[in-house]
Amino acid sequence: MQTIIKRRSLPKVVPQFNDVPDFLARIYAARGIKNSVELDLTLTGLLDSQKLKGVSQAVGLLSDALIKQKKILIIGDFDCDGATSTALAVHALGAMGAQNCAYIVPNRFEYGYGLTPEIVDLAHQQKPDLIVTVDNGISSIEGALRAKQLGIKVLVTDHHLPGDSLPDVDAIVNPNQAGCQFLSKNAAGVGVIFYVLSHLRAKLRDQGWFIGQCIPEPKMGNYLDLVALGTIADLVPLDKNNRILVEQGLRRIKAGRCRPGILAILNVAQKNIQQIKASDMGFAVGPRLNAAGRLDDMSLGIECLLTNNPEYANQLAHRLDALNQERKNIEQEMKLDADEQLKSMSISDENVNALSWGVCLYEPHWHQGVIGILASRIKEKFNRPVIIFAPESDDPTLKDPMLKGSARSISGFHIRDALDLLAKRRPDLLNKFGGHAMAAGMTIQKDKFTEFSQTFDLIVHELLAESDLQSVLLSDGELSSKDFSIENISLLESSGPWGQQFPEPLFDGEFVVVQSKILKEKHLKLALARQNEEILFDAIQFNSAWVDKTLPHKVRVVYRPNINDFRGKRNIQLMIDYMEPL
Repeated sequence: MQTIIKRRSLPKVVPQFNDVPDFLARIYAARGIKNSVELDLTLTGLLDSQKLKGVSQAVGLLSDALIKQKKILIIGDFDCDGATSTALAVHALGAMGAQNCAYIVPNRFEYGYGLTPEIVDLAHQQKPDLIVTVDNGISSIEGALRAKQLGIKVLVTDHHLPGDSLPDVDAIVNPNQAGCQFLSKNAAGVGVIFYVLSHLRAKLRDQGWFIGQCIPEPKMGNYLDLVALGTIADLVPLDKNNRILVEQGLRRIKAGRCRPGILAILNVAQKNIQQIKASDMGFAVGPRLNAAGRLDDMSLGIECLLTNNPEYANQLAHRLDALNQERKNIEQEMKLDADEQLKSMSISDENVNALSWGVCLYEPHWHQGVIGILASRIKEKFNRPVIIFAPESDDPTLKDPMLKGSARSISGFHIRDALDLLAKRRPDLLNKFGGHAMAAGMTIQKDKFTEFSQTFDLIVHELLAESDLQSVLLSDGELSSKDFSIENISLLESSGPWGQQFPEPLFDGEFVVVQSKILKEKHLKLALARQNEEILFDAIQFNSAWVDKTLPHKVRVVYRPNINDFRGKRNIQLMIDYMEPL
């Protein structure tokens, strides 16, 4: 698929930032940073929790449960955001004096997502006085009704977009609910519960609770490692508030002041703790935790985050690593199936136009825990909104079998709003759904798959133009020879945190291919030089499309420079995102 390389636009006047070199100032300006205040990532810049709608009612429920030592039950989600949210709630409430606090995380294969009536019935067996949802609940209308019937109070903390109706619960904290004045609408689920618990701590302190109970007042900064991990892994946009949370959490991790479980997973992933970046949390820690929820039970991941025993954390980290490897194997098999499906439709890299604008794929043996990853892979390859379906149950006796779908979208196409539009027009095609602008989940009846696919494709055609399907790489321009230094590249790596909607810098430039070598039959190792310059640059492109092709002498490369530290020797390496002949 042909990719267009565009350079990011800059304001007419690039702002001057304190102690920031010109090349970095241009990068910040291209991301909308206007002054040095926006680069201040100290905790004093965090938004005020009082702006969160419903936070006073939420804190009232929690403080009453603490003071009277009622049974609190946390109900989380089975992804990394849900796991970190659950671990944070259990840790912090315990530190505040809760003696009767437990958690349940739904097994995706038995109960599905969120506060379902079935999960409420399971929770009822523990006789909770208060259910607290984290990273879910905003669409749990039926589950909330069941809890009310059973006399259980419910506090919903969530960040997903609300539907037309809200659950009938005792309190809701969600920055995306109507009337909420909290400016960071991009908070992850772990960020929302962090704010709620910070507000609770302040109220308990004002009431003299900690002194009266002779317990130390917990420092909420101690939980920022969890907040950083969940925020990065959930791919929420890194607005300033989220960048503060992530930056402060990363600082704690680099200093070794974090959960033993996080340290154990980083060690299993062979990451240098002192040099941890946001991308390491997203690509090394997050997938290993998510593997538990995808293939087994997220309780394994939560326990890894909860334990204070380094040896036990190490055991759990190795189990998570093994699950992640199993997930990779399943994903590879599913990708081969998907490639065969696309091939049968006469679709290839050279014939992308034959592909539907809204892509829906299904195989009866696909694993529902991996469909989201496969959707991401196909979306990245063809730059189209993609929904991958798998059976909700492997029980062949079901009269009305259901399919579970996981959607990934592209820039400019709000997938949850598109599904809402589809549901309003054709309520017979979509049983339930929820999600964000870029990702969503849903269930449909198996016999409606074809009709759903056709209707979804029509809606994508309606909401997108053909130009929106063109793959575009945004570059920060060419990195000059004087800026190509280990000192500057190190500065780039430490000047984030980089992430969703505050992307890591990408550069483009023209190079001569001096040497090339294929690694493991799919990666391309290169030595590149600029025209009329003698300096050679090491470069690598993972899963390169050029492995089976004749490599041109001159290429245009889009790359991310990083520091390769091997056996004590440091040099600049170009991580190639895209390469085309000149």
